[in-house]
Amino acid sequence: MTSKLLLAGCGKMGSALLAGWLEGGTDASSITVVEPDKDTAGRLQTDLGVTVESSLDTVADAPHPAVVVFAVKPQMMDAVAPAYRRFVGPGTVFLTIAAGKTIGAFEHYLGDAAIVRSMPNTPAAVGRGITVACANGHVTADQRQVCDGLLKAVGAVAWVEDENLLDAVTALSGSGPAYVFLFVESLTEAGIEAGLPADLARQLARATVAGAGELLHQSPEDAAQLRQNVTSPGGTTAAALDILMGESGWQSVINEAIEAATRRSRELAD
Repeated sequence: MTSKLLLAGCGKMGSALLAGWLEGGTDASSITVVEPDKDTAGRLQTDLGVTVESSLDTVADAPHPAVVVFAVKPQMMDAVAPAYRRFVGPGTVFLTIAAGKTIGAFEHYLGDAAIVRSMPNTPAAVGRGITVACANGHVTADQRQVCDGLLKAVGAVAWVEDENLLDAVTALSGSGPAYVFLFVESLTEAGIEAGLPADLARQLARATVAGAGELLHQSPEDAAQLRQNVTSPGGTTAAALDILMGESGWQSVINEAIEAATRRSRELAD
């Protein structure tokens, strides 16, 4: 990616993206970051060598950036995004990672702009995220390819044509890491209740979930088969799964949780 890139905001997700771009070979001189926090701005300039502006007011109007990436908090978007309308044109695509902000909202901010809405998740911080993206009708094939490359710098990417699916995506993969971390907490507590020392229970729970995730990542088998591989008939795992897979077990709880998160995502977008 050698085209001029303008990154609005550099919090946790913005920083993860920026690190991925630079590690992937993007020239630091092709990136400008708008970041008002002085400490963050100083670190970016010193450690990464990118140009940092404290305000959009000091960013030149021309040439227009090829990509503007919105990585500010969703609740700040109403105040931030409209100022970027000056960059709207056929040569610029706007890529947003703000949860709950629809393409329609950005069309209101920017007008007839090429807009890609995306939903990444926090494992992007270690290059193992997954992002789902959706483009409006102004996005060209080349612009979609450029955005795909930018998002792939921090993990896998999938595209959907129906923007409404992003509410369920948010519930599943956007919020999903929190569910996994809660499982580690619960597994730890269960180990303590079973008599294990707290430090050992935490170590076992963390390593087990991390290791199982890596096995799933590397294995050609799906999750159901991997589960069956570790479950001996009549054994200890089968005894536990009888509870977890029972009528009031995990599946019904997860279904309810995803439904609640999907509903909340839709509410936030209104």
